[in-house]
Amino acid sequence: MFALTPRLTLRPGWFEDAPALAQAIGHETVVNRLARAPWPYTSEDAETFLSLPRGATEPRFVIVERSGAHRLIGGIGLHRADNGDHELGYWLTPDAWGRGYATEAGRAVIDIARHALPLTRLTAYHHADNPTSGTVLRKLGFVETGRSQRWSLARGGMVASVDFALDLDAQVARTDAAMPIAA
Repeated sequence: MFALTPRLTLRPGWFEDAPALAQAIGHETVVNRLARAPWPYTSEDAETFLSLPRGATEPRFVIVERSGAHRLIGGIGLHRADNGDHELGYWLTPDAWGRGYATEAGRAVIDIARHALPLTRLTAYHHADNPTSGTVLRKLGFVETGRSQRWSLARGGMVASVDFALDLDAQVARTDAAMPIAA
């Protein structure tokens, strides 16, 4: 699957993306906000990630900024959580923060989940010390469902987290146009 938003291309990551992926994610401030990424993050970690299998309802994308050099600036996708939920996860390289890219990419992935996949609900969470991610999730229509402790590989321990859910069957009042998607 691919998705185009006004400023971004969401596409599968390719093995050739490993150096750009490692450079984009390879910031302690990014990796510390994620559950399964190691620190330090190496090109070998990027290669391993890009070679992971994914299920039919687990799209995983790199986020490419279309202006200028078409630079890889992040990642976003859905994966099956241990409890069976389909969970949204995302990250952006630090110089892409604060531009609305996470919300823009998130809307595209939610549109894919709602219209191209047999899903009715998504979950997400953020570490409690990263409230900006909660702001993004709320903009996407997620509602807070509770608090939990989640493992962070980079931090080497459990981290206080805020849990969210989104009912995909609910009508969502939106002012922006639907994003074009291709499967």
